[in-house]
Amino acid sequence: MYGSNASPFGQRGSGASLYSRVGVETDVGSASPHRLVALLFEGVFTAMNQARAAIQAGDLSLKARALSRAVRILDEGLKAALNLESGQLANDLRDLYSWLCMRLTQANLHSDIKAIDECQRVLAPVRDAWIAIGEHQPQLDAA
Repeated sequence: MYGSNASPFGQRGSGASLYSRVGVETDVGSASPHRLVALLFEGVFTAMNQARAAIQAGDLSLKARALSRAVRILDEGLKAALNLESGQLANDLRDLYSWLCMRLTQANLHSDIKAIDECQRVLAPVRDAWIAIGEHQPQLDAA
């Protein structure tokens, strides 16, 4: 039972990971819809940065997981949250998110850092605009 190198207390660093995960879950549980979308943007950029670093380190498994996570956040998070009945902007964002998913899938196939950078350059203004809207939200509520 105790002859292996496995610890009965879990993996090293798992405590910090657990606290981090609890912090994120607490943030998600109490977040406004605007904050939830901001968290999705944060997640997709984190995943793309992780994929870039994995490619540079030659870690193909981590690259694949990170880019798959980025695609899922775009497809199942940001794209799924759109209200397509609200107008042309939502439809344009849907098309943009679909294109980003395709580019990140290509980046995954070819370990293409330039494609990841391209996706970040294209998505950054959308993220920044979303964050700027949130900075003005309390003022709008008070008016």
